[in-house]
Amino acid sequence: MLRLTPTHPVDTVWDGLLPPEVLALPEDLARLDELLEHDAMLALFEKHWDQKARHQGRPSIPMAVYLRLMVVKHRHRWGYETLMHEVSDSFHLRRFCLVALHERVPDESTVRKLTRRLGSAVVEDLIRGLIVRAQRERHFRPRAMRTDSTVAEADIRYPTDVGLCADAVRRLATSARWVRRAVPSVLRRVRDRSRAVGKRIRALSRTLKRRTGEAKQGVQRFTEQAASLVRQSLGEARRLLTEAKRRRARPKAGTSRGRQRALRELATTIGLSARVVAQVDQRFADEKIPDRLVSLADPQARVIRRGKHAKPNEFGYVVQFAEITTHTRRGARGLILPPKLEPGSTHDNTLLPRTVAELEGLDIRLREAAFDGGFTEAVAETLLEPRGCTPFVVGSSKPPSRYTRRRLARYRVGCEGRISHLKRSYHAGRSRLRGTEGARIWEGWAVLVYDLDTVARL
Repeated sequence: MLRLTPTHPVDTVWDGLLPPEVLALPEDLARLDELLEHDAMLALFEKHWDQKARHQGRPSIPMAVYLRLMVVKHRHRWGYETLMHEVSDSFHLRRFCLVALHERVPDESTVRKLTRRLGSAVVEDLIRGLIVRAQRERHFRPRAMRTDSTVAEADIRYPTDVGLCADAVRRLATSARWVRRAVPSVLRRVRDRSRAVGKRIRALSRTLKRRTGEAKQGVQRFTEQAASLVRQSLGEARRLLTEAKRRRARPKAGTSRGRQRALRELATTIGLSARVVAQVDQRFADEKIPDRLVSLADPQARVIRRGKHAKPNEFGYVVQFAEITTHTRRGARGLILPPKLEPGSTHDNTLLPRTVAELEGLDIRLREAAFDGGFTEAVAETLLEPRGCTPFVVGSSKPPSRYTRRRLARYRVGCEGRISHLKRSYHAGRSRLRGTEGARIWEGWAVLVYDLDTVARL
């Protein structure tokens, strides 16, 4: 059951015993509190909540409390457990998050699961609604836009073929145990070959220290041995899955839904492990590996090559940020549109039409837009000139005025600083939520909190 606001007042009889300095919010939190009191923001949660579950089931935590908890989380770059601990111990944060003194703060797992359940659509609508309010109530009149793309790294370790083999044998054994627990009548097993693969990894590490021509042969030998162990686990897992599907007896514990979930998890792990083995075969056959798998924990993450000397290879997603501002002078600070994100080495031009569609949806008319050399001038002109906006791409000869080109080039450089600001102060960049949807949720909350801070200063 959906709850939008707390059912009891935040002020209690105990608050009368506290000094006024404790009851008054700091200036920054007071400005944010005024913004978040708007009922339109809570109405968006109701819009995206399942209609059948709005008046049935166990009551949810109030959405007003959840929204403020997420704002505090990204402003301070805290994890969920740290967030709950800090809010519980702070008078100011309790009042800001609408948690009374005698109340317990929500459990961290409640907020974490709710974030995934609500998804990225709610966050994007919150950003759009905030921009509309800034135009209507704070007289925000955007004139220019600067756009750039960066990498939202997946929360994974650096991938290697032998490391993926170790993950595969471990996950196959774990998924098989879940199936055996859900379907106790299954007789087959999947042996955990993690120790055997670990021996190959340690032997491979010793081989690399030799720095001789034999090192490459040793790497190939130990990697192929690890892949052979994955093949053995794959055969056992496939036979176990076939047997489990034939069993019709109900499990001793759990439900049929849990049984189906365990079977789906094992089938997914089998598919990913088979891709790992195929990638090893393709590598040593000197074949090109399209759409390379880099993690079993985050299968949607992909290799990204952006031409950076310090980081030639990154793993995750490409996200495009577009900031709209009221002027192009030094120190311009504006609002960021809902970010656009795709896995792998997605070109800037691919995401630009969706960014421009946000401008059309919000009915924003710009005069100028600045892009770096990664964008194509023809694509930018095709999308923006019909809307009366003059695009500038670094390195082009348009517009003809040299002064205007220099001004827009300086303005565009500010987008690099804005992205760094988002990563450093609002927890953007490396996503702690897995999958494409998880990365969209993570980057969306960072942008929303930044926009809230910006509007509070207007």
